[in-house]
Amino acid sequence: MIFLKLGGSLITDKSQRETAQIGILQRLAKEMSEAMRAKPEIKLLVGHGSGSFGHAAAAEFGILKGAKTAEEWRGVREVWAAANRLHRVVMDTLLEAGLPAFSFPPSAFTVSNHGEIAQLPHEPIRRALKAGQLPVVQGDIVFDRGQGAAILSTEKVMAHLAQKLKPERILLAGIEEGVFERYPARERVLREISADLIADIQLEGADSTDVTGGMAHKVEQALALAKAMPEVEVRIFSGASPGNLQGALLGYALGTRVVA
Repeated sequence: MIFLKLGGSLITDKSQRETAQIGILQRLAKEMSEAMRAKPEIKLLVGHGSGSFGHAAAAEFGILKGAKTAEEWRGVREVWAAANRLHRVVMDTLLEAGLPAFSFPPSAFTVSNHGEIAQLPHEPIRRALKAGQLPVVQGDIVFDRGQGAAILSTEKVMAHLAQKLKPERILLAGIEEGVFERYPARERVLREISADLIADIQLEGADSTDVTGGMAHKVEQALALAKAMPEVEVRIFSGASPGNLQGALLGYALGTRVVA
């Protein structure tokens, strides 16, 4: 089984509010379809980020630490609506490509506690996979026991599900070729990264608005995945180059492998 994350930087234009990269999404969907046609035994779960949709709304309403006031709860609704608009675009594109995509938005069934997942039932997703469907999750805003509401990154959602569904590989597709030794200077792509190497590289977050932490967060979450599940192959690679996603799904070693 494979978990695939389509980064917000890949499927949206983060410099333009609520701008989906439709052409890129269509190509990615086609590459997924072709990979699954070449290897019908592939079981795949897809997650996607919010890019210029949810991140911009979250930054505007200042709800990164939760919601208490009526205005903050209005912000929660705005973030949810923005993330859902992108999710609908992603779902429609996958379905148009003939993929058996089935939506599982975390806001509908996930509860967190001070930003950490407390409850996320996995049985519906397991049953969808058993039925030959393609579950799709997303970065989302959820109800939170300690602070009212919390933004959950796709990586957190996938990390929680990975503990239950036990994927063999977790592929994180963005616009970068992998993890660079210096970011955002982008000096050299590392073939492998571990917790021991983190102190020696420069991760300065994201080039544009990203309320879940940008590149630094992606690497930290990938390392957490690798530590919790050392038997799982975790990779950060570029989905921007045509053919890369299909190759990654078929087992090519692209980008940077993240190890415990």
